[in-house]
Formats: sequence, C-alpha cells, structure tokens
Amino acid sequence: MLSNSINEIETAFFNHAAENGVVFTNPLIADGVLHRSHVAGDKAGTKNGAYILHYDGNPSGWYQHFVTGICGTWCLSGKRQQLTKEMIAQIEADRVKCQMEQQQRHTKAALKAQLLWAKSKPGNHPYAIKKRVEAYNSRVYGNALVIPIYDETSSLVNLQFINADGSKRFLAGAKKKSCYSAIGELSSNTLLICEGWATGASLYEHSGHGVIVALDAGNLEPAARVMRRLYPTNQIIIAGDNDESGVGQKAAIAAALAVGGKYILPAIVGFDWNDALSMEGV
Repeated sequence: MLSNSINEIETAFFNHAAENGVVFTNPLIADGVLHRSHVAGDKAGTKNGAYILHYDGNPSGWYQHFVTGICGTWCLSGKRQQLTKEMIAQIEADRVKCQMEQQQRHTKAALKAQLLWAKSKPGNHPYAIKKRVEAYNSRVYGNALVIPIYDETSSLVNLQFINADGSKRFLAGAKKKSCYSAIGELSSNTLLICEGWATGASLYEHSGHGVIVALDAGNLEPAARVMRRLYPTNQIIIAGDNDESGVGQKAAIAAALAVGGKYILPAIVGFDWNDALSMEGV
C-alpha cells in the first residue's frame, strides 16, 4: 500500500513539473534528498534538472531546470507549499556545486579552444567564399572555418566551427552566453552587433564600423550589455535578422532597448544582412 502511495506521489509530482515545462527522464525518488536528473530536450548525458520530493507527512516537492530557469514547488494537497530550511540548504549547496562544475567545464573548454586556435591557420574557406566575404578574424582547422569567441575580459573561451554546408557547432562545455567574436576595430563611435559571423563580415565590409558577432539571437542582448559596459559612449546598433518566425526581430528590439541603442532589419523577410548586402553587390 505504501509503495503504491509513493508511486502516486511521484507520478503527481512528475505530471506537475511536466505541465510547467520540466520533463524528467530519470525515475523519480521520493526520499527528501536532492537529486539531479536529465530533462527531455537536453543533450544526452546531462543532468540539468534537480528536484527534492517528500512522501511522508505532507507530500511536497521542489524542481528546477537550470537551462531554462524554470522552477517551482508542488504539494499533493494543492495548497501553496513553503520550502523547508532543509530543502533550502540542499538547494543552495547544489547551486554552489553546479557553479563549480560549470566553471570547471568552461576552464577545460577554454584551454582546448586556445590550443585548437593556435593550430588553426589563416586561409580561404568554402563557406566564406559562398557568403562572398573575406576571412577577416577567422582561421581554418581541418575542413572547418574557425571563429574565435571571447568573454568580457577579452580571453579566448570558445570556438565556433562552420562547415562548407553552413552547419555549425561550438566546443562542448564552453561558455557562450555574453561572449562574442569581434571583426574590425571597436574603438570607433559606432558599434554594430549581429547574430552570425558571415553577417558580421558583410556589415564590417560595407560600413567600416567594428562589428560584434553575438552568435545567435538569444545572445544578442547579453552581448550588447557587455559592449555597453566596455564602450559606454558608443552608439550601438543591433543589426537583426528578419526571420520569418519573428525571433530575430524580437531579439534585436529587446537588445537595442536594453542598451539604449538602435536596431535595423533587412527589408526582405527571411533575410539577414549578409543576404541583403550580398544581393546589393550582384
């Protein structure tokens, strides 16, 4: 009877977390101890989810997904449940542990990035030729175009590898949020910020202004905030992508508002600035 009761509690807790966007793929354990778990949609082998689930007394629990930031509490009775001192202590200890683990991954990846960057060589690459841009700050390693990625202290912390077909990947475990790649001198009065490297290369070639490559739409605002701290008097212009989904436009507007800057978008839906500027040169 007790095992059935525990199973019901675990199922109800799982369903509540899933309804709020956190789907645990590992079996849940209702023992009052903090557990780490893989979450559906995350990379295989990761454990970016955490939870604490009590089955005795007043069955209750807490859960969090570190990637999305989604977290919440649950109580079988349906009433709002306050975290106990013991739960808070476990959560804080796990937070510190996660930060240390992440920093270790970032440090290891940064060392690898520096080693691979040193082995990479200047040269032409089919992707750059296809995009009709010069190599600028890129290098070539094996069959891939390599883009250097720096943090706020200008330390090399990550690399982006771009294949001839345009497929892209980053170093596993490396830091990306708030990081960037720079094309041209950044000391001028105007600074452009965009998503992709080819877009940044086109913008630099046509404007002459320094360009920050944020690497994706989600990093536009974090990268822009870093640039505002580093260059407080510069005019910042977010050169967004005109996505059919609307993601690029929303991200560009949010980034511009966050740093008191401006934003520009290509006139044609589905275009980025590499598309638009390359078409002008036809």
